[in-house]
Parts: sequence; structure tokens; C-alpha cells
Amino acid sequence: MALNYIWIAFFLIGFLVALFQLIFAGNTEIFNEIMNSTFSSAKTGFEISLGLTGALTLWMGLMKVGEKGGVVAMLGKLFGPFFERLFPELPKGHPAYGSMILNFSANMLGLDNAATPIGLKAMKELQESNQKKDTASNAQIMFLVLNASGLTIIPVSIMVYRTQLGAANPADIFIPILIATYVATLVALISVAIVQKINLFDRIIFAYLGGLTAIIAGIIIYFTSLPKDQIAGISTFLANFILLSIIVVFIVLALIRKVNVYDAFIEGAKEGFNTAVKIIPFLVAILVAIGVFRASGAMDFIVSGFDVFFAWLGFDTRFTGALPVAFMKPLSGSGARGLMIDAMTTYGADSFLGRLSCTLQGATDTTFYIIAVYFGSVGVKNTRHAVGCSLIADLAGAIAAIIVAYLFFG
Repeated sequence: MALNYIWIAFFLIGFLVALFQLIFAGNTEIFNEIMNSTFSSAKTGFEISLGLTGALTLWMGLMKVGEKGGVVAMLGKLFGPFFERLFPELPKGHPAYGSMILNFSANMLGLDNAATPIGLKAMKELQESNQKKDTASNAQIMFLVLNASGLTIIPVSIMVYRTQLGAANPADIFIPILIATYVATLVALISVAIVQKINLFDRIIFAYLGGLTAIIAGIIIYFTSLPKDQIAGISTFLANFILLSIIVVFIVLALIRKVNVYDAFIEGAKEGFNTAVKIIPFLVAILVAIGVFRASGAMDFIVSGFDVFFAWLGFDTRFTGALPVAFMKPLSGSGARGLMIDAMTTYGADSFLGRLSCTLQGATDTTFYIIAVYFGSVGVKNTRHAVGCSLIADLAGAIAAIIVAYLFFG
């Protein structure tokens, strides 16, 4: 129901802000701009779904190969004790465990094209254990909120943009993004655990989280020891090397089990194509609403209000210039990316605002896109506390990004 009210609010707020601009600013073009945005957003939604078709077909085909090769089951056993406590309503050894691990791994490597298809497969497997098919289960909400928190170890695409825009050290935002996304993920976990009454003080949960923290600390230590001009290249190489290695492992293990790899791939690919078609109306709906909100100028009013508020409190208001990225990221990944590039172009890739915009871009994920696509793919309409917990994690990630940016780039 939360998504229903948010969707309505985007239209109503957009309309009211447009009326304000017409009456008090004499902007007679505002309604024309809003209507143009609805058509362009609908077209974008379809094009994104069309683009996802290839990725979904590829990766769900590969996931089927991995499933029949036993990789997914092995991952499920490896992380089973941890997941059994985070997802208590799922039976032991549930097939979604392996898919969720692969999804989180792809996200951490910054490989969105691989993460989304794998995540949709995990959501479909979780839906099979859902008793109320139109209502999100606790397990689906935990998975989605952790996914939307956007834990990223290697922000490949952001470093590429910084390189193109002439940053002296494109990878200088690497550690700030890692810290900010880790904070967002921890807050996501805690917020859902509180609502679902999951005991996070369990020793097994502590052990796995401690291991993850140690891995992230090790990555930070390793990359800080590298020459600055090598960080971007090495991280990009590692991300793609690991991904290709996973594909090869899937195929080899399937061969060992005497699986017909080609047939298994085709079987999974067909599922991917059907899923891509299914998400089109959900994606178009949310993107059109966001388009109305953006085109009305509501975002500009919000940012201006924050600038005045923090100036009144006596805070340093330099960070408010990057707030549009923070506000836009949960709504639109491409919109936030455009604002990030604009900030680097306007102020410089190595300016405080340029670096902060990059850190905010990497700190969280496209919450409403993920909710629309993931829940839409399985026909869930009642999202329960998924939106609220995801936005709390987004807020935590944005605050952490601002604090870390002042510490690193001040």
C-alpha cells in the first residue's frame, strides 16, 4: 500500500507545484513540460525493459546452468546458517539462498547487469514459498531492502565517469563509497530486523557479519596500499575477472554432473524473457510518476528549502549543492547519474561537490526502481514495510556519504 500512496503523491505534488509556478511565476510552459515528461518516461520505461530482456535472458540462462551444476546449492549450504536466521520463515536449504548470495556478490562488484537478473530469479524462488501471493513476505522484504541498500565494493561505473571527466585520481571516491554503502546496508539490516523481530545478537549472525566486516576492512587496506593511478584499473579487472570465472565454474560443474549445458541455458533464458515482459507495466508506472515529480520543479523547491534550513542552523551548506543526487538516486538511477555528471562538469571532478556527488551516487541504490521491478516480476502489490525500511537505509547512506566526504575531501 505504501507504494500506492507514494505513486499518487508524486502526481498530486507535481500538479500543485506546477500550479504554483503558473500562478506566481507565470510559467505557462510548465504543464507542457510535465506532459512531455510523461511520454518520455513511458518510452524510457519500455526501453529499459527492452534492454533488460537481453541481460535477463543471458543471466537467467546461466543461473539455470549453475543451478543444475550444483553451484547454487553449494552456496546455499555455505551461507545456510546465516540465512536461516535472517530468513526464519524459509525452509532449510531453500534454493533462493544461492541466488541471493550471487545477487549480493554481483552488486558488490558493481555489476548491475548481472545482479538484476539473478535478483529476479531469487525473488521468484522466494515467491514460491510465499503464502499470500499479492503481499510481500518477510523474506522478500529482507532480501529487497538489503538489495536496495546497494552495498558496493567496486564502483566501476563511477570511476569510469570520473576518468572521462578528467579527475586526477578517479578512484579517490572508492573508500568513501565503500564506507557509506556499508553503513546503509547495516541500517537496512537493523531496520528490517526490528520490524520482523529478528535477533541480530545471535552469535552466528555476529560471526558472519564480523567476517564481512573483516573482508571489507581487508579490501580497504589492500587498495590504500596501491598506487593511486592503479586502483581504478585493478578494481575493474578484478570485477570482470571474478564474473567470468563464475560463469566458467557454472559450466564446468554442470559438465562434471553430465548436464546438457546448452539445453539448461535455453530453459533458463526462456524464463528470463518472460520475466522481462512482465515487469514493463510496473516500471512504466513508477517512471512516469517520477517524471511528473521531476518536471514540475518539486525537487528544486525541496533542495532550496534544505539550503535555507541548514544555513539557518549555522551549518556549512556546501553539501546542499549535491543533495539533488541524494534525492534523485532512490527515484531514478539515470537521473542521479546525470546530476552527478553535471556536478563534476560544473564544479570540477576533483571539487568537493564533484566528489560528494560521486559518493552519494554510490552510497545507495535506485529504491523505487528495484521495488517496481522486483515485486512487479512476481505480481506483489502490497509491499508492507519494504518502502519505509529502504528509505531509512537510503537516508543513512546519504548522511554517511556527506560525513565521509567532509572527512576525506573536506
